[in-house]
Amino acid sequence: MKKKILFICTHNSCRSQMAEGLANRLLSDKVTASSAGTKKSKVDPYAIAVMKELGIDISANKSKTFEELKQKDFDLVVTVCDHAKENCPIFFGGEKIINNSFQDPPKIVNEKKITSEEGILDVYRRVRDDIKKFILKELL
Repeated sequence: MKKKILFICTHNSCRSQMAEGLANRLLSDKVTASSAGTKKSKVDPYAIAVMKELGIDISANKSKTFEELKQKDFDLVVTVCDHAKENCPIFFGGEKIINNSFQDPPKIVNEKKITSEEGILDVYRRVRDDIKKFILKELL
């Protein structure tokens, strides 16, 4: 039986969406992953682009709040940012809740005033790869 994992981030637009896509691809025989946010947004086009580079299509994903998933029971809840960790409810029925705060690509791009397309994509790739390493190390 596959474990059900929920990745939570603030807006469910980037880090949690990438984590969901990576977990479903890399651990497809072991887990079913979902993602949600503390607030609703839209899936970040740069997140879609860097996932597509790995052959993972998240373009049809929709941003959702954890309220929309509260009726589901998850075996594991992973918060991927500190804000989500502080605001994550305990109603998911998960046996385990873990936090791994990944850097926020849009925030990095904004703070460093990165304007080139390649520079922006490099930031997203680095965070995507950090999430991938975490999934392969911690969730196997």
